[in-house]
Amino acid sequence: MSLNAKTISELIEAFEAGEATAEDAAGAVLDAIEAGENLNAFISVRERDAVLAEARAVDEARQNGAELGALAGVPVAVKDNLCVKGGQTTAASRMLAEFEAPYSATVVERLQDAGAILVGKTNLDEFAMGSSNENSFFGPALNPHDPERVPGGSSGGSAVAVAANQCVAALGSDTGGSIRQPASHCGVVGVKPTYGRVSRYGLIAFASSLDQVGPLTRSVDDAARLLEVICGFDPRDATSARRDVPKFTDAVGRGVEGLKLGVPKEYFASEVGVDDEVGALVRAAIDDLEAQGAELVEVSLPHTEYAVATYYLIATAEASSNLARYDGARYGFRAEGEDLVEMYENSRSEGFGDEVKRRIMLGTYVLSAGYYDQYYGKAQQVRTLIRQDFDDAFDKVDAIVAPTAPTPAFALGDKSENPLQMYLEDIFTISCNLAGLPGMSVPCGATAAGLPVGLQVLAPAFDEETMLAIGAVVEA
Repeated sequence: MSLNAKTISELIEAFEAGEATAEDAAGAVLDAIEAGENLNAFISVRERDAVLAEARAVDEARQNGAELGALAGVPVAVKDNLCVKGGQTTAASRMLAEFEAPYSATVVERLQDAGAILVGKTNLDEFAMGSSNENSFFGPALNPHDPERVPGGSSGGSAVAVAANQCVAALGSDTGGSIRQPASHCGVVGVKPTYGRVSRYGLIAFASSLDQVGPLTRSVDDAARLLEVICGFDPRDATSARRDVPKFTDAVGRGVEGLKLGVPKEYFASEVGVDDEVGALVRAAIDDLEAQGAELVEVSLPHTEYAVATYYLIATAEASSNLARYDGARYGFRAEGEDLVEMYENSRSEGFGDEVKRRIMLGTYVLSAGYYDQYYGKAQQVRTLIRQDFDDAFDKVDAIVAPTAPTPAFALGDKSENPLQMYLEDIFTISCNLAGLPGMSVPCGATAAGLPVGLQVLAPAFDEETMLAIGAVVEA
């Protein structure tokens, strides 16, 4: 197996056994990025000499017996809505195409402190708004299992990079399923931690009460290793939780004996449109969990049918507020105009893509005088009911298992002209964000056409360990 195809644990074992060097691994990853350039997984790749120099420094430190971090020499990538000091940070938007971040996100600092080698920034839907990665100013990322299909979004570039061995692991961000859905479509593991578990400092905001940073990896154990590095309180993020960071890797291999797993009946109802092959593969994985010792319990999440509408009212309202700062005056793209107002109008009209403008307009409308209580206020009330649904379910079960996405990866352009149909791609992942819970997607098989399918595991807040234990059984 080539070095760039190994998991984190396999790579570190090879380093420690003297069978490979960090420089070899970094070189193999950079070669894979070059060979797979057609997949458009990366918006920017660091200079080869700089990456190899960092890797050589790790090798020298290892040879000298220095104490190394948990990810020493592991080549990683991060979604291009995470700031890296001195580097290009675009959020896949023309608005920020020339922006260089003056500081690094906390999660990037923690990766680098742990010895990871950053190789580049991955593609995404503009400002993380989308379910297909077709809304990038830099063009769509392509699914490595079928380049005629989307990888999912918005963290499509990170999922492609991991699936195509163009990095060993990557970070994405998940506002309504943006880690889990592309993980499902590309056949990798994707984790959205509990809201507040991971710092959002340095993450370019889309919807602040929903955004969360998390890993995309080739194994559940790798996801646990990354979580141990990036989780933890950050005083620079007011929403960061003061919680101890468990040794997540201890949960991998714990098994599911004695666990009660909830199967939400609403997620398998005929009206939600689960593809037959997806439904069969997910059902088979759930049955296998039962065979491994788990008890299956049917649960109900009765407000699921309102989740998509609730999400798009809250998320767009927050997006319209967060993106108001991009006016052409302070930083980012600026267009010419006859006066100040026309400069604002031209800058925002030319700097943002269609999907971003659609969400800003919708968000501005629901926050406007006369409609705030009718739309935004009502959505917040429904959000509370959705959270209560999960609280009631977790009184009876330890975790919930369900499909990650209703379909396998769909063809490029298939849903671009129908935004509502596109929004329904996140129907099974959105509730998790509204409730602030942890969720993960684990590969559970592939369709007859070879397209990956993911099983989603949802757990109570701050119980990522149970989620990882279940995920490890699914991938075994």
